[in-house]
Amino acid sequence: MIQLDLILAVVLGIATLLVLILYFRIQAFISLLIASLVVGLLAGMPPLEIISTIQKGMAGTLGFVAVVVGLGAIFGAILESSGGTAALAKFLISKFGEKNASWAMVITGFFVAIPVFFDVGFVILVPVIYALQRRTKKSLLIYALPLLSGLAITHAFIPPTPGPIAVAEILGADLGYVILFGFAAGIPAAIISGPIFSKYISKRLIIEAPEAEEVETPNDFPSIGIILSIISLPILLIILGTVLKGYSNDIIPDQIVNVFAFLGHPFIALILANMIAWYLLGIKRGHTKDQLQKLSSKSLAPAGIIILLTGAGGVFKQMLVDTGAGEMLATYFSGSGMNIFLFAFIAAGLVRILQGSSTVAMITAAGLTAPLLSDAISDPVKAMLVIAIASGASLMSHVNDSGFWLVSKYLGLTEKQTFKSWTVMTTILGLVGFLTVSLLRIFF
Repeated sequence: MIQLDLILAVVLGIATLLVLILYFRIQAFISLLIASLVVGLLAGMPPLEIISTIQKGMAGTLGFVAVVVGLGAIFGAILESSGGTAALAKFLISKFGEKNASWAMVITGFFVAIPVFFDVGFVILVPVIYALQRRTKKSLLIYALPLLSGLAITHAFIPPTPGPIAVAEILGADLGYVILFGFAAGIPAAIISGPIFSKYISKRLIIEAPEAEEVETPNDFPSIGIILSIISLPILLIILGTVLKGYSNDIIPDQIVNVFAFLGHPFIALILANMIAWYLLGIKRGHTKDQLQKLSSKSLAPAGIIILLTGAGGVFKQMLVDTGAGEMLATYFSGSGMNIFLFAFIAAGLVRILQGSSTVAMITAAGLTAPLLSDAISDPVKAMLVIAIASGASLMSHVNDSGFWLVSKYLGLTEKQTFKSWTVMTTILGLVGFLTVSLLRIFF
């Protein structure tokens, strides 16, 4: 049964969020909290209960997310400062050759964005694609778009990046499954939106490398074996911990399962990766303890914004739950027969197109989708829902997205050229990701 007052509360809450972000340019953290207040007040919740819901939503989300995002930020900063990302790009290009450099760049972007934020990874690797363009005289887009697609896929699809971490926590999805399905859906999305699309568009838009400030990197790069091992360690531990859970009391003894469940928890996996990176990429390469301490502290500044934003998204979800709006919507959509995957994808896509930020889109859509989940939904299906939301939140980056202007500036593109290349690429990426995860859903 649809209650018009609750529907009105949800609609006006989302409208408030969009108006505050788009028109008044109020920071998304405050905007999400105000939108949550609007939902609570219009739904008739007592004022003190609204405050309690805010506390509950913030605490319930950040108990996990704050630790993971903080550890991931420090890990990425150490990898970046050591020249590890540049070393990875150099290695892949040497193995693939200049002829297949676009494939090298999509793989580089895919793995670099695991420990490093999207914009940081792009800025670090821009000199590589400039050098390739100047050497081959081909359009810059044939190297840039594959790099961007790899970075964007990992940024949205694969933990421990903040977006999928936040959505997984809000939906109660297992991170191991999110990583598995993130790779399964992300690989075809990256290939089609990156190397394949770039080959098409680079023949129509001939772009030369612009004059840009070079990013300083160390003269001597760390061993590629060390870099790949350090990046792979937390991912493999998390996946292994998830997979082994299914064999408890069956093939593998409980003691072994418990050990890997401990080591495979994102907290422990990222702590281990940080300690190894701190020594091998820091101390062993001549960095002082004070330098590493300052580097770590500096890396937490952008992480703090993401942590607070994620917490506010948890508040919005909790408000939908406590007002009863979530349960009402769940009842309605289950009765209407609307596919929950399609709902999650469309919700994320609309918020993304309207306000620009993929992270805000993912968190908002997760808040709307979480109350629709039933106890019967399995962990793999919840993980696939995370990817469906990530796909919607990747769609159609345009002028209200900071990524649009970052790409435009560094590639020397006009707004029209950025639409034809970057915007189309993100749309292909989102659509292929959603189509792939929808096909995977058939088997679960």
